Amino acid sequence: MLSKVRIALDAMGGDVGAPVVIPGAAILLARHPDIEFLLVGDRAKIEPELDKHPALKAASRIIHTDVAVSMEDKPSQALRRGRKKASMWLAIEAVKKGEADVVVSAGNTGALVAMARFCLRMLPGIDRPALAAIWPTLRGESVVLDLGATIGGDARHLVALAVMGAAMASVHFNLTRPKVGLLNIGVEEMKGHEEIREAAEMLRTMNLPQLDYVGFVEGDGIGKGLADVIVTEGFSGNIALKAAEGTSRQMLEVLRSAMASSWLSRIGYLFARGAFQTLREKLDPRKSNGSVLLGLNGVVVKSHGGTDAEGFAYAVDVGYEMARYDLLTKINQMLNRDGGALTSVPTAQEAVS
Repeated sequence: MLSKVRIALDAMGGDVGAPVVIPGAAILLARHPDIEFLLVGDRAKIEPELDKHPALKAASRIIHTDVAVSMEDKPSQALRRGRKKASMWLAIEAVKKGEADVVVSAGNTGALVAMARFCLRMLPGIDRPALAAIWPTLRGESVVLDLGATIGGDARHLVALAVMGAAMASVHFNLTRPKVGLLNIGVEEMKGHEEIREAAEMLRTMNLPQLDYVGFVEGDGIGKGLADVIVTEGFSGNIALKAAEGTSRQMLEVLRSAMASSWLSRIGYLFARGAFQTLREKLDPRKSNGSVLLGLNGVVVKSHGGTDAEGFAYAVDVGYEMARYDLLTKINQMLNRDGGALTSVPTAQEAVS
């Protein structure tokens, strides 16, 4: 466990930039005084915000650059134009140089994935990164990945996601052997694409000591909390994420309209106000903000670009926890346990023969 957690923040990232990043960092510092911040961005924009938070100012250092990756930049453009100059790149590079333990950015997702992959490189045995998030469920929380870092993936990729997701769950939930499920259109063994069925057979055959494979999980099983880790490729994972976020907003809006529809509804709200507040907090997307980019030789966290300071603080909190409890070491241990979890993965033909 680290005595001090050093967090690099892309202060130019997101829809707003420093006016959200700086107060968000101040919120988290009040929760965790053992943080040192490296604020990367335009000093002229950072310092006026930093002056409002003396405690944060004392715990921060600024790396100046006036170059930012826009939310509209294509990953290749951002990598070509922003490499070694943009706030996003310099924040990631701070992790590579050992100046920070984790980097958090609310910037362009594609650019963040491309830059982090190019700068930090992949862990041995991992071909592609994956975005993993903490998902609220009826039983508590689950880790869900990949939420859109890359699209598609063969059976070996899904097995790699299972191992990395289990590592994250063991850190976040303090579990020795997290339950892992594969997202599918049904729970029967013959359902789903070939690569999903192959991954299931591999996980059953390998019987890894670091995770408990529980089988296929349908879409409604995510919210039910049927597994500690839900694994899927990035296309379907991103759709599931956006659908869940939209549904939660829809429910809150319908509830708000219903409570204001008549005087009787307003009176009923007064009696049930505590229950409605609990529901609102449970469905608050800010509290699920912060996806970890797994598979890299460093800890990278992606925040929603349009979040507010409170939401950004939650994303930084995810990074704080992953760094403090050494997620990277945990992933490496799981990947290399018993001769290497992934090097022992059979080929697709071997798995089904």
